[in-house]
Amino acid sequence: MRRVITAFGADFDVEPGYLNTPSVGIPPRHVVDAVRSWVDDWAAGRISAPAMDGPVDVTRAAFAALTGFPTTDVAVGSVVSGLLGPVAASFPAGTRVLTAAGEFTSVSFPFAACGHEVTEVPVAAVGERAGDHDVVAVSVAQSADGTLVDLDALRGSGAVVVLDATQSLGWLPADLSWADVVVAGGYKWLLSPRGCAWGAFSARALERVTPSAAGWYAGEDRWDAVYGLPLRLAGTARRLDVSPAWSAFAGAAVALPWLAGLDRAAVHAHGVRLADRLRTALDLPPSSSPIVSIPGDPQRLLDAGVRCAARAGATRVGLHLHNTDADVDLVLDALR
Repeated sequence: MRRVITAFGADFDVEPGYLNTPSVGIPPRHVVDAVRSWVDDWAAGRISAPAMDGPVDVTRAAFAALTGFPTTDVAVGSVVSGLLGPVAASFPAGTRVLTAAGEFTSVSFPFAACGHEVTEVPVAAVGERAGDHDVVAVSVAQSADGTLVDLDALRGSGAVVVLDATQSLGWLPADLSWADVVVAGGYKWLLSPRGCAWGAFSARALERVTPSAAGWYAGEDRWDAVYGLPLRLAGTARRLDVSPAWSAFAGAAVALPWLAGLDRAAVHAHGVRLADRLRTALDLPPSSSPIVSIPGDPQRLLDAGVRCAARAGATRVGLHLHNTDADVDLVLDALR
């Protein structure tokens, strides 16, 4: 049974008990309509390749607004690891890299694969240990349980700071413009189709990263860079662009500007209030994250119609814009 939930000025057609945003975000109706319209145009032969530059660049500006970077410092991609690969490769083998124990591997694997000396510590210790390393590569919010890294400690560490904001961007009102690299995938809290991701790069990061995946879309003039040499890449972070998945960006071009225009403090308060109610009822430690890790197997919740995920030996739920107290009640009733 579907229900229509109106939240933050948008309608969501979502089943009761969907608490799996950390895996796949549920788009509001107006984002779904945009994707359907694009598919209809595709089926009718109405898609213009040059016209798709507009929606892609709309998402670039919205990602900049969400992170605090200038629009010219934002590159578009398809997945987080694809954006981080050239970053990891820009450091000499053996570079000392710090990450969180149990970090999402799209963050840690690119650095390990490039032959760096990657050290894992508990996420609570990342900030205090950052100054002993050349690079810190860590998620703002941990995928498994939503634990937040100490951003203030990282900001003053002196290390090159690489942040994955996939599990935080869209609900955490934080200025990340001080970091060297900020990446995020779009299909979770940013409520976009899978196949779109973004990276924001500081001046010193842009200077060192080789655009090893460069194709025509990284050209200064995209449509003049389709054939032949010489190399003529964009002078901004666009030189790190990869050719976008148009259908994904058709949805993201609606979702990201809408999210960027919301009261982000109110979005944060909404999700955290619901999560805190759940944590309090289950005697779990307090947190300022809308992601909750519940000890035990998820089967009882799944049997009760709660959409959730098994992560790191526990049950993970996440509460976003469309969730209500009724969703929390469903979880608590299933666990009693």
